[in-house]
Amino acid sequence: MFEFLTIRSDEDLINNIVNEGAAAKITDEQFIELEIQRFKASKRRKEMIDGEKYHEGNHDILKRKRTIIGENGELTVVENLPNNRIVDNQYGKMVDQKKNYLLGQPIAFKTDNELYGKLLKKIFNKRFQRLIKNVGEDALNTGLGWLMPYYNEHGEFTFRRFKSYEIIPGWADTEHTILDYAIRIYEVIAYEGKQEKVIEKVEVYDENGIYRFIIEGSKLVPDEEPFSNYFTTIDEDGDQVIEQGWNWSKIPLIPWKYNSKEIPLIRKVKGLQDGLNTILSNFQNNMEEDARNTILILVNYDGENLGQFRKNLATYGAVKVKTVDGAAGDLKTLQVEVNADNYKAIIEIFKKAIIENAKGYDAKDDRLSGNPNQMNIQSMYSDIDLDANEMETEFQASFEELLWFVNVHLFNTGLGDYEGEEVEVIFNRDILINETEVIDNVNKSVSVLSDETLVANHPWVDDPQAELDRKDEQKQKEMDEYKDAFNPVNPNDNKSGDVDEE
Repeated sequence: MFEFLTIRSDEDLINNIVNEGAAAKITDEQFIELEIQRFKASKRRKEMIDGEKYHEGNHDILKRKRTIIGENGELTVVENLPNNRIVDNQYGKMVDQKKNYLLGQPIAFKTDNELYGKLLKKIFNKRFQRLIKNVGEDALNTGLGWLMPYYNEHGEFTFRRFKSYEIIPGWADTEHTILDYAIRIYEVIAYEGKQEKVIEKVEVYDENGIYRFIIEGSKLVPDEEPFSNYFTTIDEDGDQVIEQGWNWSKIPLIPWKYNSKEIPLIRKVKGLQDGLNTILSNFQNNMEEDARNTILILVNYDGENLGQFRKNLATYGAVKVKTVDGAAGDLKTLQVEVNADNYKAIIEIFKKAIIENAKGYDAKDDRLSGNPNQMNIQSMYSDIDLDANEMETEFQASFEELLWFVNVHLFNTGLGDYEGEEVEVIFNRDILINETEVIDNVNKSVSVLSDETLVANHPWVDDPQAELDRKDEQKQKEMDEYKDAFNPVNPNDNKSGDVDEE
């Protein structure tokens, strides 16, 4: 797409350029600079960064300052009052809960082609399972995760994860399913002598390859390697080594969406999470405001000034008062009662609201008390199950895109042409179940359902095909033992057929 000359536009714009002169043209570099500036200043990117920060526990409450109403009625920051900053990270809990619910168990790839299935299992190994789980976390925190298939320095076909706030996608359609181009902005640490320096780099991905720049001020400057293909092959022709650059026919950046509108989870619960943190912090502030740092009423105080009085009270825990003109000295306090029950009720309301708005579940739900049946468990999981359904739909579409690159890799490396092969991607959800009840239902269905269906629904089975293979091996072993029981081998038999000589 990018030729780094001029951007082609519609006919009216071209006519205007022709009429008004070359000064009206915008270069590709200028277009990218404007896109980067717009993205950096956007609420969308701030929301992405907030999602990451809140998941890590870096909440806005940590920046809060204690204020009072000043002389002119304006808020004034004070340093001598309790200013607790408590984080009860229910948002992070919801992200981990939803991520592990859908992606906590290994994803299975089912295909009728046995060889293809083995190749997929090798590519989508445990390292990939960990990677896709982290991409799912990105999708929850930012609305959108990114994965790039590529060949590493050892020539291995593998995958790379990009942070969402680094990627500026250029969509070719309004549904955000086809990429026209993508811009990546990221920072690296470099050194000038012993001085550490942060360098901001830019990569532009399109069907021609990768263009690389450095941002100096707000301008793009070509990097040391300004362009490269997506991968390179090396052939030896006698003493000559020939490097050949290659590109995919699609841009190798695959989006993984939390939902169709790319709305991050933080947008749904940030206000509730901030409210919970504020209530908890205020509660501790009020509990700490005891007689030594609350409102005091002095009668006939014997001291220099109120500052000195506060210091003496904090140091010695005692106050000197005197009698003046027959009026006895005294010290009184204005106490504000802190009703812990009110705080407890509000905290519970906030926590339940976060769970409901995040579409999670409460592991301490009353429905789990005693001996819960499967219907109660499914009722408790109904919200997270609905949310996981939408996320799974988006991830299924992303796996379809990813499998295209996998199939091209297998074909180009001579491992087979699997373009037309059907693959079922199975997400094994990590749901709490009543195992006894499920196993009982499986046993009751033996005469109705196939072994494959029964094994797939058994709670102790993670890989149905592997379990069926083990069952077949076990049956074959039992048959062999049964056959040998009726055809015993006499160890004294002369198997060689030789005649013993006397």
